[in-house]
Amino acid sequence: MTTTPHVLSALDPTSTEPLYRQIHERFRRAIATGLLKPGDRIPSARALMVELGLARGTVEAAYASLAAEGYIQARGQAGTIVTPGLKPRMPVALPERRSHGGSSAASFRPDSILPFQMGLPALDAFPRKLWARLGARCVRSMQPTDMAHPPVQGLPELRAEIATYLQVARGIACDASQVFVTSGYRQTMELIAHALLKERDQVWLEDPGYPPTRVLMGQRRIGVVPVPVDGEGMVVAQGVKLAPRARAAVVTPAHQSPMCVSLSLPRRQALLDWAARAHAWIIEDDYDGEYRYVSRPLPALKSLDREGRVLYAGTFSKVLFPGIRLAYLVVPSSEVTRFEEISEIVAGGCPSLTQSILTTFITEGHFARHIQRMRRLYAERRKDAIAGLASALGKHATIDVAPGGMHVVLRLSARRSDRRLVSELREAGLYAEALSDWSLGAAVTPAILLGFTNIDSQETAKRLGMRIQRLL
Repeated sequence: MTTTPHVLSALDPTSTEPLYRQIHERFRRAIATGLLKPGDRIPSARALMVELGLARGTVEAAYASLAAEGYIQARGQAGTIVTPGLKPRMPVALPERRSHGGSSAASFRPDSILPFQMGLPALDAFPRKLWARLGARCVRSMQPTDMAHPPVQGLPELRAEIATYLQVARGIACDASQVFVTSGYRQTMELIAHALLKERDQVWLEDPGYPPTRVLMGQRRIGVVPVPVDGEGMVVAQGVKLAPRARAAVVTPAHQSPMCVSLSLPRRQALLDWAARAHAWIIEDDYDGEYRYVSRPLPALKSLDREGRVLYAGTFSKVLFPGIRLAYLVVPSSEVTRFEEISEIVAGGCPSLTQSILTTFITEGHFARHIQRMRRLYAERRKDAIAGLASALGKHATIDVAPGGMHVVLRLSARRSDRRLVSELREAGLYAEALSDWSLGAAVTPAILLGFTNIDSQETAKRLGMRIQRLL
């Protein structure tokens, strides 16, 4: 008897996971849980194609994968069946994934996108078809030399495009030799640490601030100095008081992570003055500086640097998509040789094909247009998210309205543990991060951080807000 394909009713055509993999996974789970038993007949590829409205090749690819793994067997005219004698076995559970700050993520899978998930741009609005066309063109033009080891500093063409973009959009005077392409923020920080820092050096970090930074510093046995943040960003005077001889400071001047405030001009000048006096380095993490909604994006701190003390770190994960795994670092001209030497030792280079596609994307003007579209879209989604959440939560919480960024800070009215609330939200299928997990030592008011970039309407935000309200 042929099994009906009800196990496939949850296929998601908007998912980043290919449809054939979704079919494969659902059959695998049905077998593992005993819903499909050894010897059971499954629909033919043709029947399933008609039932689900898919291309036959999609279904055949899923079946081929299942057969290769031993889950199913083709029996000619007798059809395809679940392999006889196969013992149902639940898939190995993934180790519990933890958020940046360490709060529970019991409901979060690496291949899922949860409501309010932070660090993700609007994936539904990315021009995937355009990217695919550019990718196909780059593949067709590939030469044997393009298949060799990629330059560890990045493709020269991409480095030049990044330098040009930064001069125009962020006010940074630099040339291609100062730009180093990396696989992400972590590799960027590892490169800096190897080139400029050593064990027992002290480094200022914003408090509250991005948790992975302190983890990276701890692994390198570099002393972390928590410097408080207020409405004008990092309190530089307090940093000078706590550790005047610190070797570096890591800051997020455009939109402080996580409070989203901007580092004021007096604080910027004070930070630059301190770095010049102390011969220290300033690491500017401009992770989403393009997204400001009340005025034009602020110039980068690097644009004010006259002493060559600022290293500027940017990423394509927030403006394009995290799966691209490309970021970049702009170093002072005096340090180019040092970084070239270190990158030859610690960097492996990023895939040339991805860099080529990105280079074409920038050269043909798609990158600038995409940022402009996303800036408008995020302004609307931010407005809708705030309105929907405020309507659902009422007096139970307040929302910090910042001039930019990709998330909002939801402050809890009652003395509620933000860590416990985050754990409960994850169990309910909602993403959030606890502000307490982003703090090193400062006493913070309990709050949760919610990304809004993938919230598509005020109605959606209100519906999700009602789910949060029930847990408050």
